[in-house]
Amino acid sequence: MASNLPKAKVKIPSIPGTKPSTQNAQLLISTGIPSLDNIIGGGLPIGSILLIEEDTYGNYGKIVLKYFLAEGAVVSHSLFVASQDTKPEQLISELPAVVEESPGAPNEMPTDEKMQIAWRYQNMRILDSSPKNRHIFGHFYDLTKKIDQEMLNNTDITLWNGENLTYEATGFQNNAYIDLLKTVQETLKKGDFYVNANPERRNILRIGLHSLGSRLWLGDTEESMHNDLLKFLYSFRALLRNSFAVAAITVPSQCFQGHNDIIGRMEHLADTAVSLESFAGSSKETNPVFRDYHGLLRIKKLSAINTLAPHCPESFDLAFKLRRKKFIIEILHLPPELDDSSQREQDDNIQTTGCGNVGRSLLDF
Repeated sequence: MASNLPKAKVKIPSIPGTKPSTQNAQLLISTGIPSLDNIIGGGLPIGSILLIEEDTYGNYGKIVLKYFLAEGAVVSHSLFVASQDTKPEQLISELPAVVEESPGAPNEMPTDEKMQIAWRYQNMRILDSSPKNRHIFGHFYDLTKKIDQEMLNNTDITLWNGENLTYEATGFQNNAYIDLLKTVQETLKKGDFYVNANPERRNILRIGLHSLGSRLWLGDTEESMHNDLLKFLYSFRALLRNSFAVAAITVPSQCFQGHNDIIGRMEHLADTAVSLESFAGSSKETNPVFRDYHGLLRIKKLSAINTLAPHCPESFDLAFKLRRKKFIIEILHLPPELDDSSQREQDDNIQTTGCGNVGRSLLDF
C-alpha cells in the first residue's frame, strides 16, 4: 500500500570544499586537478578511496598526491599524511602554492598562432576533457612556488612515518599496517569525522598514503606482504565508509610485476582507480605523436557509490601534460598529417606486379 505522507528531504551538510553530485546528490570533494574531477564524474565521493598506480619513477604519482593534499589545505580540510619512502614533513613542505586567478583554457591560443590544417579538419569538434572556467571545481596550483606557511600552520595535519610503532600486529605479519590503521582510526575518532559524531562544525579528513606496499613495507615473505596489504585495504575501506573522509593512495605498480592479480584486487577494493604511464625513458618520449604530452592516464575503475552505474567519460584515451601552473589531463588526439611522410613516399614507389613500372609515370593520376 502506497503511503501518502510526504517524503522527508535529506539535508546535505554544508562543508567548505564540497559540492553535491548532480547524479545522485553524493557529497564530492576535488582531487586538486579540475580536469581529473571532470573525467571521474565531478570529484571524489565522501568515504571513498582513490587508487593511483604510479609511473615507473613515481614522480607524477607523487605530484597528483600533492595536488590532492594542497587542495585540502586551501579549503581548510584536515590532512593525514603517511609514508615510509619519503618523510611526511617533506611532502607537506613541498605542496604547491594556489594560483589565485585561474589560467585560461588549455586549448586557448591567439588566432594568428592557430594551427593551419586541411579544410576537412577545420570544422571537426575538438575533444577536450578540461572544464570551462565557470564550471571549475577546485583550484589550480603553481609547482614553482611553495604553499604559504601560514596556511599550513592553520591546517590540522597528522603525520605518520612508521618509525615509532605503538601497536602490535593482530592478524598482520607487519606491524606497520596495524599501526597505520589504528592511527587513522584514532584520528577519525578524535576529529569527530565519523558519521555518527555530532561536531559543532563538520569537516573533511583527507588521507594521503604515499607508495603503499613499496619495498619498505616488506614482510617476512612476499606472500605475507601481499596478504597484509590486501587485509589493510579491506579494513581501511570499512573505516572510510563510515566517516567524512577521503583517501588518495599511490602504489608502486612496478613492485608488483608478475602479480597482476594483486593489482586487480587492489583496484577492486578502491572506488576510483587510475594508472599513470610516463614517457620518460621510453621510446614514446621521442615519438612526434606524443610530443605535446608527458604521459598517459588510464582509467581502471570509476566510483559507483549510491548509483547503479558509474559515470561514463567522453573518452578513455587520455594523456596528461605538466605545466608550471597546471596539471592537464586531455583526450588524446593524434595530430593531422601535414607534410608528406616517409610512409606516403613508400606508397608512391610500390612496385606493381607483372610488367608494371616502378613508381608513377607522368600520366598517372
